[in-house]
Amino acid sequence: MSEWSLIEQVLLGVFAAMWLYQMYFYFRYILAAVRRTKANVNCQLSTVNCQPPGVSVIVCARNEEANLRDYMQALLTQDYPEYEVIIVNDGSVDNTRTYLDYWQKRYKNLKVTFVPIGAKVASTKKLAITLGAKAAQYDYLLLTDADCRPESTHWIREMMSGFVSPTAEGGLTAQRSNNEVVEQHSGQTDIVLGFGAYFVKHGLLNRLIQFDTLFNGLQYLGQAACGHPYMGVGRNLAYSKRLFFAHGGFEGLMENKAGDDDLFVNREATRTNTAVVATRDSLTWSVPKTSFVEWLRQKRRHLSVAPKYKLSTKLRLGLEPVTRGLLYAALIALIVISEISIVNYQLSAIDLPLVIALGAMLLRWIVQCVLLNIPAHRWGTRKTVLLIPVWEILLPLITLTTMLIEPFRPKPKRW
Repeated sequence: MSEWSLIEQVLLGVFAAMWLYQMYFYFRYILAAVRRTKANVNCQLSTVNCQPPGVSVIVCARNEEANLRDYMQALLTQDYPEYEVIIVNDGSVDNTRTYLDYWQKRYKNLKVTFVPIGAKVASTKKLAITLGAKAAQYDYLLLTDADCRPESTHWIREMMSGFVSPTAEGGLTAQRSNNEVVEQHSGQTDIVLGFGAYFVKHGLLNRLIQFDTLFNGLQYLGQAACGHPYMGVGRNLAYSKRLFFAHGGFEGLMENKAGDDDLFVNREATRTNTAVVATRDSLTWSVPKTSFVEWLRQKRRHLSVAPKYKLSTKLRLGLEPVTRGLLYAALIALIVISEISIVNYQLSAIDLPLVIALGAMLLRWIVQCVLLNIPAHRWGTRKTVLLIPVWEILLPLITLTTMLIEPFRPKPKRW
């Protein structure tokens, strides 16, 4: 047996181990999220024991007059019996206040509050959410952003269905239209994770953003569905007011510029108090960045809080990109050391380990196409096929580079 053959066997062994974990990841976590995108929820809230719980929708706004004009009416006209919309004006210098005064006269369920001028905190958005929670009259808080539009008038109903879970005493039940129980919980649900999509636009950057958002969304929703919740997105997140204030709100998190959503969920979410709602009507849609620099700045802000995650979360999250990187590294090494003559197309000279590796990568790509594009189709986001290998190589490199240079960057401004 030649030296190269031994190396090929070692590389194939590494490749096989990484491939097996990758397949486990997709069939364990991504598939778990996909299953929850199947049908819209028809929550049975008409029975005596299943009254719709009231909810306060909190939106933080800083110079968001244009977005409020475009999307606020969709929040104020939801098909839900008991809710209010609280807009927290965070030091806007445009006409946000005047515009909100106008809408307050038209809608009784609109409440407006504000962050005091000159508030000396690192994250005025966390302060804004806290003020909104204090102003809320209902026991549940549903968060979204000013540049977000709900998928439909049933958005609140869909998200609130996550709080409605079966009990041994015959309590509340959330059901699909075909009478299948959506999700069961042994304890009280205090956190509901939803998906925040981005509007589909033309261009390569939007394709990158769509894939990044889809993959990350399926990952955190899938892990939560499997009992390992670790983050949510402020564009579409709900939790009980009781949980928020019982644990001090953002106490201990105020020094972080970001993290009003993922750090809070990472600290408070458990396998028994967290539900996942990922149906089409539960989505919110946001305006995506239109330049790579703006998107990179947004991604850098999100990544800046990753070191604050629990150790168990960091270890679990690190497995996927590490095994993915080793998978591609082993494949490239097998190609480099193979005895194939690409120029002369000497197919008979192809090494068996390389053939096995290429076949396994093809199978993995097919699994990715199926499991990633099913929710993309159901949600109406952009589907991807040929660019999957490009994005899954490029995005970890961007993430790694961003995290390595982050300590040397100037501190961002508050928000």
